[in-house]
Amino acid sequence: MVRVLVAGGAGYIGSHTCKALARAGHLPIVYDNLHTGHPWAVKWGPLVRGDINDPVALATAIREHRPEAIINFAALAYVGESMLEPTRYYRTNVGGMITLVEVMQSHGIGSIVFSSSCATYGIPERLPVVEGTSQRPINPYGRTKLMGEEILRDACAAHGLGAISLRYFNAAGADPERELGEEHDPETHLIPLVLQAAHGKRPSISVFGTDYGTQDGTCVRDYVHVTDLATAHVAALSRCVAGTYQAYNLGAGRGASIAQIIERARAVTGREIRCVNAPRRAGDPPLLVADVSAAQKALDWQPVHSALDEIILSAWTWMTDSRSRAMQAPAR
Repeated sequence: MVRVLVAGGAGYIGSHTCKALARAGHLPIVYDNLHTGHPWAVKWGPLVRGDINDPVALATAIREHRPEAIINFAALAYVGESMLEPTRYYRTNVGGMITLVEVMQSHGIGSIVFSSSCATYGIPERLPVVEGTSQRPINPYGRTKLMGEEILRDACAAHGLGAISLRYFNAAGADPERELGEEHDPETHLIPLVLQAAHGKRPSISVFGTDYGTQDGTCVRDYVHVTDLATAHVAALSRCVAGTYQAYNLGAGRGASIAQIIERARAVTGREIRCVNAPRRAGDPPLLVADVSAAQKALDWQPVHSALDEIILSAWTWMTDSRSRAMQAPAR
């Protein structure tokens, strides 16, 4: 059993990863300020309430729970908000990584897995996106994630840290066993927004741009099931090598357009979904699809739950059938 401090472990991907860690025989210790995380999502280990930028609270949690490795999900993660409040994003995402690495170093913790993002690539020059693609983020959120990666790269070289960054594409779906799901406020992700329209929680879904050079004119993205992301983090933990920095893309390795998402959501839910065409959003690339072969080989990982209908059905089941029970269930 490995004791793992999961910073941001009460959030969407963090909580699913805690479940995967527990299933693999490890103990996840959640460290979260609960700004966007949820206490009800902490079910597989202790919860320590604290901020990633608080070195005293972080050091206290490490002394008490004695983790052997770290997974860092703690971050602000809204692209639009980062454009309006860039210094807040730098303080949390970059400052938090510096604090975390310094506290790790002072307590002799040598391994970290970092929740990075395909936003570090910006608008890639070629597809599918490989790990060697130039990283030229186009918003403060993406720049903070890239800076987090660079901090880890330098810490590996200077201090012998072993670090792996996992660059997600579009995380989606919910726990197949209905214990966890996506709960953001505000919600900005396409699939839950589409399903909210199907459920009647919103009148329609806005389609930003219908004149891209894609098959149906709408943007194409790579959607990966959150459970597949979680298993990749567990695999990455055992592959951190002292003094070495590594980075891998995580996606399904195939794209789906906005129009396809809406079409499949109609089929899965049996509901009508009203669409409203809207202007393109600045900086939205037409196509964004990952090459995941490096992660498949290095982590012995496969996105086994990332078929589009399975993603949509799991998210729909969470929204309509499991959400209230899971949120009321006692922590274990």
